[in-house]
Amino acid sequence: MSTITIPKNLPSPEEDSEKLKKAFDGWGTDENAVIEILGHRNAKQRIEIADAYKRLYDESLIARLQSELSGDFEKAVILWTLDPAERDAKLANEALLWPIIEITCASSPDHLINVRKAYCSLYKYSLEEDILRQLLVRLVSSYRYNGEDVDDALAKSEAAKLHDDIVIRILGTRSKSHLKATFEHYKQDYGKTIDEIMSLLKVAVLCLDSPAKHFAEVVRSSIVGFGTDEGSLTRAIVTRAEVDMKKIKEEYYGVSIISGDTSGDYKNFLLTLVG
Repeated sequence: MSTITIPKNLPSPEEDSEKLKKAFDGWGTDENAVIEILGHRNAKQRIEIADAYKRLYDESLIARLQSELSGDFEKAVILWTLDPAERDAKLANEALLWPIIEITCASSPDHLINVRKAYCSLYKYSLEEDILRQLLVRLVSSYRYNGEDVDDALAKSEAAKLHDDIVIRILGTRSKSHLKATFEHYKQDYGKTIDEIMSLLKVAVLCLDSPAKHFAEVVRSSIVGFGTDEGSLTRAIVTRAEVDMKKIKEEYYGVSIISGDTSGDYKNFLLTLVG
C-alpha cells in the first residue's frame, strides 16, 4: 500500500551520502537532488543513508538538512528523513491531540512499541506520563492483535455493550435540563466540554476502523477553505506514504491529493511521496 518508488539499481548509502553532500556544497542547494534521493528511499534505506553520512562527514544529516532547506519543504523533508518511531515520538511530544490519537489508533502494535521506546530515549520519561487522558493512555499501552481472525461472538457481545453504554443510557433517559447541568459539571470538573470528548472518541473510532478514511479527511480538511494547513497535510502524507497511501488516494475520490494548494519544492516533494 506504499506509494514510494525505489530505483531498481539502488545506490549504496555511501553513494547517496556523497550525492547529498554535493547537493549541499554547490552554488546553492540542489533541492531536486535531495528530493530524488530521499524521496525514493524507504525508512530502512533513509536510516542507512543518515548513518553513512554521519560516518563520512562527521555531521548529522538532519542538522545539515535543517541548515540547507527552509519553510514547509524543510519540515516535510526532516519528518520524512527521521526514523519513523522517532518521528512519531516527536509529533506526540508536540502535545497535538490529533497526532497522538493517530499514532495510538492507526499504528501497528510493533511500531507503537518502537514509538514508546523512542519517546523514552528522546525525553527521558514515558509517553504514558505525558498523556493525561485515561482513554489515550489505554490506547498507547495496549498491544493489539494485528491479524485477521475475529471472535464473532465476542464482537457481537461487545457491540451490545457499546449500544447499552452508560453514556447512551444517560443521554436517552435524562431531561434536557438535567443533561445541561451534567455537561456543565463535566466541563467544570474535567476542563473539557462534552462535544470535545465526543469528537475525540469519533476520531479514535474512525482511526481504528479505517485509518485511510481518517487521513483522507485530514488531507481534504487541510486544503479546503481559506488557506492551506501545511502542518496537517505534511503529517498525513509523510507518516502514511509507506503505510497506506494507496488506500488514502482511493478514499480521496480520485482527486489530486495535493491539488493546487502547494507549490515549489514542497509540492514536488509531496508529489514524490504520493507517487
